Amino acid sequence: MKLTLQVKLVVKDEEKEVLLRTMERFNAAASYAAKIAFEAKVFSQPSVHKLCYANIRSKYGLSAQLAVRAIGKAVETFKRDKKVCPAFKPHSAVIYDERILSFKGQDRVSLYAINGRLLLPCVFGQYQQERRGRIKGQSDLVYRKESGQFFLYVTAALPEDAPIKPKDAIGVDLGVVRLAADSDGNIYTGTAVESCRQRFSELRAGLQKCGSKSAKRHLKRISKKEALFRRDVNHVISKRIVTCAKGTRRAIALENLKGIRERITVRRKQRSKHFGWAFSQLRQFITYKAKMAGVPVAIVDPRNTSRACPSCGHCEKDNRKNQSEFICRHCGYSNNADFVGALNIRAKGRESLFVRAAVNRPFVSTCDTELAAG
Repeated sequence: MKLTLQVKLVVKDEEKEVLLRTMERFNAAASYAAKIAFEAKVFSQPSVHKLCYANIRSKYGLSAQLAVRAIGKAVETFKRDKKVCPAFKPHSAVIYDERILSFKGQDRVSLYAINGRLLLPCVFGQYQQERRGRIKGQSDLVYRKESGQFFLYVTAALPEDAPIKPKDAIGVDLGVVRLAADSDGNIYTGTAVESCRQRFSELRAGLQKCGSKSAKRHLKRISKKEALFRRDVNHVISKRIVTCAKGTRRAIALENLKGIRERITVRRKQRSKHFGWAFSQLRQFITYKAKMAGVPVAIVDPRNTSRACPSCGHCEKDNRKNQSEFICRHCGYSNNADFVGALNIRAKGRESLFVRAAVNRPFVSTCDTELAAG
């Protein structure tokens, strides 16, 4: 599978200016190629290349392959939407391939800029260093304005572990108060994330109200700290879930929560908390880590997972008394609502993974009695 690795570049002031000018010309060329393609109503790489390659070389002073990549960036956007003509920001990513970017030795990268090749020091973390030998293909040069630093996002082709033959499934219920709860009873609380969100929200409000130059500089410094903290928490949770699943030879069942923000309404005071919920990122981390570990993942329908009783199957809205409490109005079964949701997700995941795939007989495990008993 392909994985994106982040590599930090160490650049001097004069090199920074060259890279910024390269970005500006590259993205101006990409915007020009997009405009020409949109007006001519042609969206394939060869067709757009014929229309604007020569003009891009002469007008923007790009090397041959940088011009090709600028056209490629424009063409890629039309694959998503041909009804809108894109315009790229001056310092958005520059796309490199193996012809115009290569790693030299242990800590150097050579890449094309408008004045020719630059040989720049680069910093590999331990995680990146372990996967460095598998870097291959496209790379993106990214500039972070708030820190004034450049990063390369490189593609690494990593081998996947042999798929395991699961004996059961772990249901994982994603939430806001509790980021995740699994059918084993493990709870991954979101207290630290919520505390971080509130702290940065109050800090931003105070700095924005102040409006001074130093306040604006402070805002730039903290702009991504909350997102980075949330990302780290999601990495930790996803790794623990996947490690547990692989160690016990079980698959992972997750809800399909696409579009949930549009389907759910919340009170004004809860909006920042609700819209800061990074469930999609957590699900993505679980999915790709599971794929690398050879753990199957089943995406199930979320309907009624919080309302159905895992003991008797009775489904009613009033079964869930509040955010954390579940009491079945038919049989009296009670438990934590997130744990109940995880049990129902597990049951749906097992059906998806085992019952539908069975040829001669349905899947049977020693967990059936436990599931029926809650």
